[in-house]
Amino acid sequence: MSFLNAEWRKLALANYAVDPKILEKHLPHGTELDLWNNTCYVSLVGFMFLNTKLLGVPVPFHINFEEVNLRFYVKTKYKGEWRRGVVFIKELVPKPALTFVANTVYQEHYQTVPMSHQWQEHQEYREVTYAWKYRKENNVFSVKANLQPEQIPADSETEFITEHYWGYTQAKGKTTYEYEVTHPRWEAYPVQEYNIDVNFAALYGEEFKELSEMQPKSVMLAKGSQITVENKRRL
Repeated sequence: MSFLNAEWRKLALANYAVDPKILEKHLPHGTELDLWNNTCYVSLVGFMFLNTKLLGVPVPFHINFEEVNLRFYVKTKYKGEWRRGVVFIKELVPKPALTFVANTVYQEHYQTVPMSHQWQEHQEYREVTYAWKYRKENNVFSVKANLQPEQIPADSETEFITEHYWGYTQAKGKTTYEYEVTHPRWEAYPVQEYNIDVNFAALYGEEFKELSEMQPKSVMLAKGSQITVENKRRL
């Protein structure tokens, strides 16, 4: 049985090109950075968890909720084949029970903050907004995009960002945990414009301060799908 079943929907992704050195201390043992066209990315990702079940059981008041995370991309070899995955700097959710389970079971870096979202469809575009408050400061990530999604081209930047199917987290010492995330290939809505007002230094540390002043290399809005998170394995 999968550890978690849910839907991830309307994933807004802002992708920043960064110096790989700022990620060295966050790199789990046994993994290496996964680059695209020699570019090292970190992504700010906002989305909705819907119809969430833990070990097949819906948890009251924890079925539908927002998440915003900052992540980067890694790979590791298993039985001679590369597994491509993500590492989370921090994951923000509005429910303390989620934080407790994720940090305890998966050794992740969840934090509970007040959060909200808005999904709106207008005549010529859709608007997706994720907002949260951290240390009394409001943060917002919003995207305007086409109404209809499109197939994600093979070997594209969008494919690289969205098609990572493993998660890695550093536990105590040199212990790294790996878990699989399953989902079908996604579609994406072409983005028209976006707004990002986020205090990256306060949320994620001084090494990410420059992201508040940088323009992302790309911004995407993925349609999402049903997903599963499988039980962890120690590398």
